[in-house]
Amino acid sequence: MKSLLCLAGILLSPILFSTTSFAEDEDARLAGLDAFWAEVSRSVKEGDFAAYSATCHPEAVLVSGTKKESYPLSKALARWKKEFDDTKSGDRESSVAFRFSQRYGDETTAHETGIFVYSFKQGDGEMQHEYVHLEALLLKRDGEWLTFMEYQKAPATEAEWKALE
Repeated sequence: MKSLLCLAGILLSPILFSTTSFAEDEDARLAGLDAFWAEVSRSVKEGDFAAYSATCHPEAVLVSGTKKESYPLSKALARWKKEFDDTKSGDRESSVAFRFSQRYGDETTAHETGIFVYSFKQGDGEMQHEYVHLEALLLKRDGEWLTFMEYQKAPATEAEWKALE
């Protein structure tokens, strides 16, 4: 009996230790992804187009569920540049925040599912909020996370947003 317990301990110890290591690795991975999304939010709020662009892989794709189309994210960036410039100059207030319902991945890939809220106000207008269901694929290159695919699936509601708190 003693030898069976000893054998069980030997066989289970790698599983127990790797689980602890996996949890620590997962915490570090999620912390890195949280820092990535915080940088996306900061760059939108400050109108820092260069920093926002730097979070995107050069071959990234944007998928629009409402428009039923996909195209290079670089085309969307060109369209969004004026909003960044207006934010930087103070003519516009912009912000984006993210909440996630699923976060899958490993040390170099991530699939994030959730909702983002993009808030903006042009000049003296009223603040507007757009809630959008999101899926994002990210790749880690040279130690940095990059968006490889952003799928803006469909409009979301404020209630759905709050449910992800």
